[in-house]
Amino acid sequence: MNTAYTVGYRALQVDDPEQGVRLPAAVLYPAHAPARTERFGPYALELASGADVAAGPPKPLVVLSHGNNGSPWTHRALAAHLAQAGFVVALVEHLGNSRSDGSLTGTVANLQNRPRHVRLTIDAVERAMGSAVDVTRTGIVGHSIGAYTALAVAGGKASCAPNESPDGVPFALPVVKADSRVRSLVLLAPAAGWFWADGSLSDVHLPILLESGELDELAPDMHAQVILRGVPNRAQVDHRIVAGAGHFSFQTPFPPAMVRPDFPPSQDPPGFDRAAFQSILHRDIEAFFRTTL
Repeated sequence: MNTAYTVGYRALQVDDPEQGVRLPAAVLYPAHAPARTERFGPYALELASGADVAAGPPKPLVVLSHGNNGSPWTHRALAAHLAQAGFVVALVEHLGNSRSDGSLTGTVANLQNRPRHVRLTIDAVERAMGSAVDVTRTGIVGHSIGAYTALAVAGGKASCAPNESPDGVPFALPVVKADSRVRSLVLLAPAAGWFWADGSLSDVHLPILLESGELDELAPDMHAQVILRGVPNRAQVDHRIVAGAGHFSFQTPFPPAMVRPDFPPSQDPPGFDRAAFQSILHRDIEAFFRTTL
């Protein structure tokens, strides 16, 4: 990480005419301007709002796809770390399956919308950042259903679950060609059950860093196995099982007021130190993107 950089910030609105919404998105990037505390609901970050992008060659892009009914700000420390390391990072809110709007959770529409959100976000960042960003070197970080999203953008052919189908019968979703701008994926506590059918991941040829929580009860090992069995080249996947980690252990620690037993994302299995793990996670993801983007 280049500690000479501060973290620049710009807000974007990503138009999705098909869904009929404007997706809130934030772009973090390396800058040299002084930073100050900015708040996004309960979350705070030290940011240089509106600052120029640090000079130099075009920066690679990382798009972050949050989990089911989640918020991109739950991965804010990772995003800031990558921006300070020299990447442009886009955090998009998947309206219809986010904390502020969960109206499409558990539907086919949500499965179709999420990958399109990522592609539209790449387009929007390119328009907003111009020559400062090189979108032909894009990586995706996906947590939980965000991992589904990343795999779908990379050429995965998903099938809906029975509960997501209008008649209770699962079916294959329309195939969308892999986005050639995307070069690598980081999948955290992946939810991958939509790729259970043979051949679902046969067109995913990208390097993948796959991190699973040893004690993840929401996306247990069977999800990682779907990916490991499904990709055409097992050697393309660096699979790491994080000892003692749960499903939400990959998120930034929550503010103290939000850490309580009735808010599962703030909780970890007994004995797991989420704060200590973050530095390891950030370092590993940075190193992976440096070699693959």
